[in-house]
Amino acid sequence: MDVLCIGHASYDVVLSLPQFPEEDHKFVLEEKTECGGGPAANASYLLAKWRVSTGFMGQVGQDVYGSRIVQELKEIGVDLHLLQVNDDNPTPYSAILVNVQNGSRTILNVRKSPMPMANVEKLNDALNPQVLLMDGHELGASLKALEMYPKALSVLDAGSVKPATLELAGKVDYLITSKSFALNYCQTESLNSDSAANSCLQKLQQLGKAQVVVTLGEQGLLYLDDGKTVRLSAYTVKAVDTTGAGDVFHGAFAFGLLKGFSLSENLKFSSASSALSVQQPGARTSIPELEQVQVYLESLAY
Repeated sequence: MDVLCIGHASYDVVLSLPQFPEEDHKFVLEEKTECGGGPAANASYLLAKWRVSTGFMGQVGQDVYGSRIVQELKEIGVDLHLLQVNDDNPTPYSAILVNVQNGSRTILNVRKSPMPMANVEKLNDALNPQVLLMDGHELGASLKALEMYPKALSVLDAGSVKPATLELAGKVDYLITSKSFALNYCQTESLNSDSAANSCLQKLQQLGKAQVVVTLGEQGLLYLDDGKTVRLSAYTVKAVDTTGAGDVFHGAFAFGLLKGFSLSENLKFSSASSALSVQQPGARTSIPELEQVQVYLESLAY
């Protein structure tokens, strides 16, 4: 396979609300969006949709939600021979509240502690992925993959500060963190000033060898280029639902690595992919076609 995605899978139910709900009120909705979710799982779905040979390594339960996730990933062409299906641990479930006024989402994730990955031994030399994309949810499997495939380009989607993401951050080639991760790890309240941004990026760089990128949602992103802070503005779009926007970004970034894009080219490409996704509800349901991204980027060049 060309890309191996390792990490979290869940089942998402997205509820779009006219405003964030007040306590002790009732809202009646006519529609909902249901689909599989999870950072690494969504990235694998995008890559397979874009005709990349992709595998997903993670866990689901032997239940209706797990079955739906398996069906979705199989139908799009994701290799699931590394998936672990648990009899006694249910599939994680997320209720996602979306404020349609600004597209922001609040996620309520229901899950038990994950089971140990019993199928790590299935990783073998024959797989030989060119890119590894990890979200920090399966530390043991991620460490084993990094050990077995040292020539693969490795990407960490670091959403929150926790022992697993910190350990992996020092071992990957590309550390892409959320704004929340950066603020928390760097113990700062804002990245708006150039001095605060550079200080935080330099501190993140000290975690290891990785090229550091900090995604800021509608504020774009930050990255280091020869020690200097570079800001890339977000593309101006009307956000309907930001669910999965980061997953789309990371999946697109892995695609760009596979295709040999330069860093700046890849960040623009991934940002454009994410910008298209927030204009539709849901995570997987909003993933654009590769051709849409290419046309969109071409339109911005004029």
